[in-house]
Amino acid sequence: MKRITLFFILSLTLAACQPAKPTPPILPEFFDVAPTAFIDPASYPTAQADIQAPNQTSNGFVVKIDRAWMDGKNVNADVCYTLPDASDWSIYAANLSYAGVVLDIYGTTLISIQDAANGQPGQRCDTLTFVVPPDADLTNATITIDSFGAVPREGEYCSVYMPKIQQALLERGIGITLDCAAVDGVEKMSIVNYPPEMTQQQAEELVYSDEFFTVKGPWSFTFNLAQ
Repeated sequence: MKRITLFFILSLTLAACQPAKPTPPILPEFFDVAPTAFIDPASYPTAQADIQAPNQTSNGFVVKIDRAWMDGKNVNADVCYTLPDASDWSIYAANLSYAGVVLDIYGTTLISIQDAANGQPGQRCDTLTFVVPPDADLTNATITIDSFGAVPREGEYCSVYMPKIQQALLERGIGITLDCAAVDGVEKMSIVNYPPEMTQQQAEELVYSDEFFTVKGPWSFTFNLAQ
């Protein structure tokens, strides 16, 4: 009887000395998210379309799209436009609309710039790119360029923009007076006078508005990229 009792005690002692079984780790909740479905690049079509009216003119700004095409998930269009002056003009706002969807996020890639010569205006060409899903219905798609802009470079406010801003203010009967003075060797435009009913902030918002360095359209181009 004593031998059985001793064996029982030894068994309990050995069991107590055994290392505990590891507890399975609790994974964070984000491990429960289902994996993203793989989209085969081959599901994106490649096609080219003709533009119904490739030449458009608005506010004296001539815009031309020779071709539009789809390459993978990108809808591209080569856009060429006249340059009204020597400023750094580029596409300022554009969108792609199709089947009730409007995309206003895009990228541009410079193709070429031709300076004005022999009485002919300069011209710039860019590739405009929009990213669309593989099931996008491009049967009746339209690229609309809303405006072109030339963001002033350092020193251009005085040499290029101040005269036309001041003229526009005079034509509207707004009593704002502009002037330029050298600051650290660079000519800077400033507001020297504005109406008493107007705050300094209101005057600055008007003078530095993008209306003075943008040309607004719209220019719209419709095409068919259905497969």
